[in-house]
Amino acid sequence: MAFDFDVVVVGAGPVGSLLTAELALQGVRVGLLEALAAPTGRSKAGTLHARTAQVLERRGLLDLVAVNQSGAGPVPFHFAGMFDLDLAEVVDEGPAIVGSPQAYAERVFAEQAVIRGAEVLRGEEVLDVTDHGDHVSVQTAEGRFTARYVVGCDGPRSAVRKSAGIPFTGTEATVAAMMGEVRLLDPYNAPQGWQRNARGWTMVSASAAGPSRIFAYDFRGPHENRDEPLTLEEFSQTVDYLAGRHVPMTDGGWLARFGDAALQAEQYRKGNVFVAGDAAHVHFPAGGQGVNLGLQDALNLGWKLAAAVHGWAPDGLLDTYHSERHPIGARVLWNVRAQVALMQPDPRVDWLRDLFRELMGLDQVNEYLGRMISGMDVAYDVGLPDAPLAGELAPDLRLKTSDGITSVARLQHEGKAFLLDLAGRSDLQAVAAGRSDRLKVLTANASSWVGTDALLVRPDGYVAWSARGRDDDPITLDRAIARWFGLLEI
Repeated sequence: MAFDFDVVVVGAGPVGSLLTAELALQGVRVGLLEALAAPTGRSKAGTLHARTAQVLERRGLLDLVAVNQSGAGPVPFHFAGMFDLDLAEVVDEGPAIVGSPQAYAERVFAEQAVIRGAEVLRGEEVLDVTDHGDHVSVQTAEGRFTARYVVGCDGPRSAVRKSAGIPFTGTEATVAAMMGEVRLLDPYNAPQGWQRNARGWTMVSASAAGPSRIFAYDFRGPHENRDEPLTLEEFSQTVDYLAGRHVPMTDGGWLARFGDAALQAEQYRKGNVFVAGDAAHVHFPAGGQGVNLGLQDALNLGWKLAAAVHGWAPDGLLDTYHSERHPIGARVLWNVRAQVALMQPDPRVDWLRDLFRELMGLDQVNEYLGRMISGMDVAYDVGLPDAPLAGELAPDLRLKTSDGITSVARLQHEGKAFLLDLAGRSDLQAVAAGRSDRLKVLTANASSWVGTDALLVRPDGYVAWSARGRDDDPITLDRAIARWFGLLEI
């Protein structure tokens, strides 16, 4: 049966656009369907954390999406509105923070998808998805598409997730949160920055020359009607209540409601249907973790879907998308719930916040929370608990090869797995020989010792295997290649 696409991605936000670009890089015929006729140009988020920056660097995309990057020196960041973390202390490669407005990153990824051969179809609202076992059909308001797989990146109300019957469970909202871009009539006397009091929170980025962005967190209870359009009058009244005084404003250009519901898809895969980004997990926007979580979903899933399309995915490879990414998503929801609890305006929480801030001054606590927020603690269980770096992101080593100087990150621009031999291990090279269709072999001298003679690096940059300096290294390497790349064992 001929399909319209190998993979259909639904939703052209940053996650869907990056996934589409990744699939196209891997030689997959991919179609990106988006309900909106044109991008809104609006950015809910604008921060890329360290681990996201690192994986984007491994595709040569970081410089394209970065508007600004943190430099040398401390990088203050917050946990529950307490700016006592220093992310620079937990990052050993690349910037700790990258400024990249969501709308800008979305555009860059979509452009890369088209350059790599993907087809982007706008004005295609997805109404239903049917999994036929050997393919899926995607019904839109304008027509019907067929593909081998479909990935829903279509937000919290995902039509793809609902059509597949994937439960979206967790805790419901308790906070009525709002955001607005308005013109402040007295910007110099408006509450500045992050302000917490016994009523709630205001976060004001005031501008005298243009729109000001304001967030308002009302802890009296969730929105009575989450779907009702937010008016400037209601927004203004809420800000006045939270600030404890009148904050004159006009020209509400972009007004939106949200809450602190923490929900997660119980399955990231159901048959030929997958979910990623906000279609897989949604939570209160604490620390900009949501978009980072979704972008890393995309890099984890892309190469695995490509392997299935190209016919060499081993049994169970597609299931590792859920087994690897679902716990990461659950952990983010967990830490965000904790932050919301610490953000309660009740004065009785003040002492807890004071204690927490004192704890954040400890190096160990900064390390723990900083790595959590920045994604630097992300690692996968690859079944080799005693192998150096196994399951971790391969360090971006500077490498000297027979062809010149390169690096681990540059080696991954093509999205291919590789065996990196750092000690002239001919026994290991022999295991990987003849498998160049999905695995490169490179011999190099590294800029620093990483505790192993060789690394098997997946297309997403994570280490699938490493040498332990034992006689059975060739056997364990062959098993790892078979597990991840569908090749027969010795």
